[in-house]
Amino acid sequence: MEQSKKEYRLVLPVPMFHSDYNIWAVLKNCIGKELSKITMPVVFNEPLSFLQRMAEYMEYAHLLRIAAQQEDPIERLQYVIGFAVSALASNWERLGKPFNPLLGETYELEREDFKIICEQVSHHPPVSAFHAESDDWVFHGSVHPKLKFWGKSVEIQPKGTVTVEFPKLKEAYTWNNVTCCVHNIIMGKMWMEQCGNMEIVSNSGYKANLTFKQARGSSKNLHRIEGHISDKLKQKLFYVYGKWTEFIKCTEYARYEEFIKESSSKCGEARSKSPNDSPSHTSRKMLQKFNSLKVSTFRSQNSTQEPNDVDDPEDLPKGDSDVLPDIPNSKTIWKVNPRPPQSGDYYQFTMFAMALNELEPGMENILCPTDSRLRPDIKKLEQGDIDGAAIEKTRLEEKQRDANKQRKSKHAVQWTPRWFVQQINPYTQQEDWISNGNYWKRQYTNDLDIF
Repeated sequence: MEQSKKEYRLVLPVPMFHSDYNIWAVLKNCIGKELSKITMPVVFNEPLSFLQRMAEYMEYAHLLRIAAQQEDPIERLQYVIGFAVSALASNWERLGKPFNPLLGETYELEREDFKIICEQVSHHPPVSAFHAESDDWVFHGSVHPKLKFWGKSVEIQPKGTVTVEFPKLKEAYTWNNVTCCVHNIIMGKMWMEQCGNMEIVSNSGYKANLTFKQARGSSKNLHRIEGHISDKLKQKLFYVYGKWTEFIKCTEYARYEEFIKESSSKCGEARSKSPNDSPSHTSRKMLQKFNSLKVSTFRSQNSTQEPNDVDDPEDLPKGDSDVLPDIPNSKTIWKVNPRPPQSGDYYQFTMFAMALNELEPGMENILCPTDSRLRPDIKKLEQGDIDGAAIEKTRLEEKQRDANKQRKSKHAVQWTPRWFVQQINPYTQQEDWISNGNYWKRQYTNDLDIF
């Protein structure tokens, strides 16, 4: 008899606290500075650690299982693309800041088809490492997030490389995530966009180049992604398109070029009509689609200037589905899961995120004592105790500062991460944090007292 799938909670213990806290009072002295070094009031937080936000990569882990089952390396790359983009979908409308992990903090998650361990391996600079695995794949990497405030917006750069390996196929894929920008921090309705270039490189010789369009206050490019898959000779094989909030599709590049040619031809026919004749509705839509497919130049995500140098709209731009092409014979690689109906009352959490802090019966007896679920400030915020969360947050930050001072003393034992080691990633030839394979043995000797 088939085992029933485990059910997880769909809401938090209490709805979120809606604050009218003056964010400008905190941020006015932070323009151009890195926000990870600034102490923020707890009302700006959501009840998750950044380690748990990293674990949200795994919401669509089934895409890696499907990828591992493909015989064609190009089809494997297509599902890896879907997985890479899907990791960003949960960010949409999630405007709460996750708690900064404490040095040595961990987070584990076991589900039916994977398990993941995350650890805060460095405090200055802050670096979070993770390692996930199943029978068919391994997914690992480290993130050194940089947050900067630019007056009207906050820019989050997730520095670091991630790697997917299919050991049985001796194949691997690496990429860097794109920049996230939150607009209208001071006035108007806050909204976010992911923008920049993502290059997914396979050791088999295939490569995907994706552009996350920058809206710049216009609805036309909001959330849009487009790109292509190419071979060793840089020949474009597949066109990839969609929205990081909704779906990713792909089609053969020849079909895409044919679609563009037909669209251009119909637009030309519409323009060649008499000035007294207005173009048909169909032609207008084709013109919109054709114009939307033109690749716009995009400023480097490493720019030191404000990411959006035009006035931000007062309200959130509305996405315009008409400008997205619907190319015949396209294959849907990934589609977003619907959020719970009451998500707006619970920090805009997805169904996956709702369960990340859930303590199942008996779990406290086997969890590593440094697990994020056990953090008192996060637990109190989740329970709706704002004042208690603020007190605990301050206490933990002071405790961490004291521990850092002690480690700087002459005879102190130097800090060493317990579950990850710095090694050269064989696929990038860069230094990376790699799992030492010991966490799941559950031998928590000499554990840190960080909470």
